Parts: sequence; C-alpha cells; structure tokens
Amino acid sequence: MARWRRDVRIERTGTDRYAILLPDEERELVVSLVRQLRDVLLATTDDPTVRRLFPTAYNEDPDRDQEYQQLVRDELLERRLSALATVESTASLDEVDEPALTGWLTALNDLRLVLGTRLDVSEDDHEVDPDDPDASAHAVYHYLGMLLSEAVDVLEADLPPPSEPEV
Repeated sequence: MARWRRDVRIERTGTDRYAILLPDEERELVVSLVRQLRDVLLATTDDPTVRRLFPTAYNEDPDRDQEYQQLVRDELLERRLSALATVESTASLDEVDEPALTGWLTALNDLRLVLGTRLDVSEDDHEVDPDDPDASAHAVYHYLGMLLSEAVDVLEADLPPPSEPEV
C-alpha cells in the first residue's frame, strides 16, 4: 500500500504519474461513496440529491430545458459513471496516470456536490456543531473537498504557464 503521510494525500511522482496516498480506511470510504452514488445514478437521475450533476440550462423555459436535458443527460450520466468506475478500478493502486487522476477529480467533485446538496451546505457553513446528527457527513464533505483541492493543485502544477495576452 502507499506510503501514507498525514499532510499529503495526492502528489506528483513523475511525468504523468500521481500517488494516491490514502490510508486503507479512507480508500474504503471513497469506494463506498462511489458505489452509493453509482447506485443512485443507475436507479434515477431525477433524485433531488443528484440535481446539481444535471444542471438546468433554461430556468425560465421548462420546455426548452426539457429538450436540453434529453440531449445531454445521457452523455453527462455516461461521463459521471465512467469517472466513478475509474475510482473503483484504481482505488487499490498506489499510483495512477493523469487520465485516472482526472477521473478521481470528476468523481470527488460529483460526490461533494451530491453530499453538499443533501446537507444543504452554503458558503456560510464553516463550523459544525459536534452534536449535529449530520456532523460526520459534514466531516466527509470537508474531507472530499480537501482531496479535490489536492487533485486540482497537483494537476494544475503540470499546466504550462499562462501566455501573455496579445496586444
């Protein structure tokens, strides 16, 4: 298993190689969440907890939005399921390539969006009362945010510097 360090969960190890440094319990948590989300998505994409994964395009025109949803929903669902499958198939690996880490990034973001919707998280939510019945779910939400941030940071570090705008 990976050489776990408390301060880092995802790091670049070489060209197109990234370590996923999760203790076994965290790997099991992520895989469990992925499976739960996959089950919900396979059952229905109309569940209110997954509504942020299939955003409304036309708020003021329900007929037009329904047409849009019919056009893109299957493709969005396929991409989301593919990202979840990537996490499941690579969760036991110590190292992944960039496409796999991008799948992790997508899946972590989707998990966080769904959990945030379920918890009705807002920008103002910072402190959680330990006696709150959803305190552990909030902790998982923040943990997913930390993993997502590390994945973004490590992938961003590999991007070329921005070019100067043309004058």
